[in-house]
Amino acid sequence: MAGRVEGKIAFVTGGGSGMGREHALLMAEEGASIIVSDVNEAGGRETVSMINSKGGQGLFIDFDVASEAAWQSAVNQAVSTFGRVDILVNNAGIFMMKMMADTTEAELDRMLNINVKGVFYGCKHILPAMQKAGGGSIINISSIYGVIGAPAASAYQASKGAVRILTKSVAVEYAPYNIRANSIHPGVIRTPMTRDLMATPDSEKAILASTILRRAAEPREVAYPVLFLASSESSYITGAEIMVDGGYTTV
Repeated sequence: MAGRVEGKIAFVTGGGSGMGREHALLMAEEGASIIVSDVNEAGGRETVSMINSKGGQGLFIDFDVASEAAWQSAVNQAVSTFGRVDILVNNAGIFMMKMMADTTEAELDRMLNINVKGVFYGCKHILPAMQKAGGGSIINISSIYGVIGAPAASAYQASKGAVRILTKSVAVEYAPYNIRANSIHPGVIRTPMTRDLMATPDSEKAILASTILRRAAEPREVAYPVLFLASSESSYITGAEIMVDGGYTTV
């Protein structure tokens, strides 16, 4: 099927590389106009250039998702440019593997500011635009580590677990406005964020030990579930969590 989000306006955070770029590119290929945000200006502008070069329509907004004022300004710019926002993909996030005892206050604050506040503010400020548009779809990128326990990832897991339950809260609160909210929980995805974890064959084998498909995913394999949740094909799905993990959480 082509044109699965034809005519829709989608806002993708962290769209300058990795999964965020693939979410943006795939939805653009399927007919959406895309607002790309990232603190990596070069990467974000490159994503928009890739969209525009294929006949799509993209807009880059450089802002920090941890800032509520920046979110307000970014949403205002998106609405003034496109008239509305139909889809929000809260993809921006950071990752850290560190034992709880070694995690500093500054590291915890940074993790929660970007991974939790960034998603909260995104939902908070996009929701009025979606209400005016008559509905919308919010897709929050959590993680398998927002569902299961693991060593040396307590700060990251706290942030991604928060995203998981925040998504359900939004789904309940905004269902009367025809706004759906769902979370996606990627496993090991081959992106710049996981490059160091798979730097050698041995380290890659170790990180994939619990993945029953025995391989890492490519970013587009996460983008397709995002596209599904963004489209009308998922019109009866809200408050759900979709594992895109090669079977990691089944064992």
